[in-house]
Amino acid sequence: MTKRMIVVAGNIGAGKTSLTERLGARLGYLTAYESVTDNPYLGDFYADMAAWSFQLQIFFLGHRARQYLELAANPKSAVLDRSIFEDAYIFARALHHLGNLSERDHLSYRRVFDLVMANLPPPDLLIHLKAPVEVLMQRIQRRARGMESGITAEYLSLLDSFYTEWLQSFDMCPVLTILSHDLDFVHKTKHLDLVLQRIQDKLAGKEEVVIPAGS
Repeated sequence: MTKRMIVVAGNIGAGKTSLTERLGARLGYLTAYESVTDNPYLGDFYADMAAWSFQLQIFFLGHRARQYLELAANPKSAVLDRSIFEDAYIFARALHHLGNLSERDHLSYRRVFDLVMANLPPPDLLIHLKAPVEVLMQRIQRRARGMESGITAEYLSLLDSFYTEWLQSFDMCPVLTILSHDLDFVHKTKHLDLVLQRIQDKLAGKEEVVIPAGS
């Protein structure tokens, strides 16, 4: 069986963790998730973003690079919740845009990021989960995580615009866009089946697969 590396990308609340869990269970893939509970900088970051943004981003970069390299070296296929690319092209960019990451620190971070990326093999597929900002806000409010209490619709809209710009030029691997607000792959088996079929189609080289359009 061919080894696959799949990364799941998308805005906050788009459904990345849920999809990663279900793909891993259905396909028998190894799974990897974002480091939150063991992140030593998150508390300081939320208390003073401008002071701790650089340290937080470096931690995430190192964590995700180690995670990715370990899975790439494993003979089993894997699916990762959030891609390493988003650290630089979405979140570090947003911190810089909002004034919480200085120009000097942003440039230093990007230099380290570029060095790390030069030594990582490309994934086989990037799944981009996309949903309207109002849906993302509803999901974030419903799960009521303390660290997400300050997230605004304006911030999610900013991230969404960065995702659009990033993916327009992303060419490391095929991209499968999933409109997650129209799919319930958590509770409806037929919706998960549809996602799995589109993944197979995309890996087989079929062009421009966007779901659930027409499904």
